[in-house]
Amino acid sequence: MQPAKTLEPHRARLDQTWPDQAWEVEAVLAWHDDNAKAAIRSLLDDCKHLRQQLALAERVMSRGMARGWTPRYERDAL
Repeated sequence: MQPAKTLEPHRARLDQTWPDQAWEVEAVLAWHDDNAKAAIRSLLDDCKHLRQQLALAERVMSRGMARGWTPRYERDAL
């Protein structure tokens, strides 16, 4: 088994895509023993959790703290 690939946080930029998207898909499937439905369910659960965290942060964060930034719940089309 090879070590997991990671994208170092200090090198990541918001507009940067992951180095190898095919590897990322394979890693998700491997984590779920090649069960695609379980992988999709897990990713949807993660998405739901992150949206809840974003909504919570939006409620407790002042406008001044974020300098006018407001969260978007939908990502930009690629």
